[in-house]
Amino acid sequence: MSERMDSATEAFVTHRNLLFTVAYELLGSAADAEDVLQETWLRWVGVDLDTVRNQRAYLVRITTRQALTRLRTLGRRKESYVGPWLPEPLLTAPDVAEDVELADSVSMAMLLVLETLTPTERAVFVLREVFALEYDEIAEAVDKSQDAVRQIAHRARSHVAARRPRGSVTQAQSRDALQAFQRAVETGDLQSLLDLLAPDVVLLGDGGGVKQAVPRPIVGADKVARLLSAGLPKLPANVTVEPVQINGYPGLIIRINGEIDDVVALRIDEGQITGLYVIRNPEKLSRVEQETAVTR
Repeated sequence: MSERMDSATEAFVTHRNLLFTVAYELLGSAADAEDVLQETWLRWVGVDLDTVRNQRAYLVRITTRQALTRLRTLGRRKESYVGPWLPEPLLTAPDVAEDVELADSVSMAMLLVLETLTPTERAVFVLREVFALEYDEIAEAVDKSQDAVRQIAHRARSHVAARRPRGSVTQAQSRDALQAFQRAVETGDLQSLLDLLAPDVVLLGDGGGVKQAVPRPIVGADKVARLLSAGLPKLPANVTVEPVQINGYPGLIIRINGEIDDVVALRIDEGQITGLYVIRNPEKLSRVEQETAVTR
């Protein structure tokens, strides 16, 4: 019995970071992803390993099914969420940026695009496009036929392609934009930041009803510029800004009196800021205290 448990534990630990990444990409919430991993483990230890041909695929299947169940519950929670809902930011290692596809898939911009898919479309897209599972494996995970999965994958790809960032975003472009934001916070010089705002820029603030944040999306360069011009100069003198990797791309952690006040992430399209995401909900900021491993 102990030998069987050791084998189950070894397999789970080997694939744990992958399973967390799958669950996080489906849910946009690290806390919920961790709960899904607990549920996956409880089901995994009850499996007869002699009947499992591919442990990675089997574990991904359990994780996906648990995440889909939770995703539907999460959808109901979001309906009563106070103000805009943003994914929970992760502090990621610099090497995540080297895997461009992985960094893109966990980026704040992509997670918000994935939010516009149905739960099944999201699962099929993530498993196929990010983790390169075969259609038969995905079909088992989402409980659909292979033909249905192929159709869902095609539909999801088209949907995402129409909404994902226009052209590839370089780490340098993200870094330049965030340096302009950092300069605006630290010196009050907003011009270089305002010059980077796209005409259709959208600012989203997530306070979760706990911290003050913009109650609805702010759309358009003029409106966003007015908000930043009014708000940034009022930050206290004891504010500090730390450049970090957030969800695979450059981001900022802003602290007041040493306490994390908010996390800033950007969406860049063709060198301009088209999305400005400010996460202030304290319940979503615990994961930026230490690195989270994401992998494919």
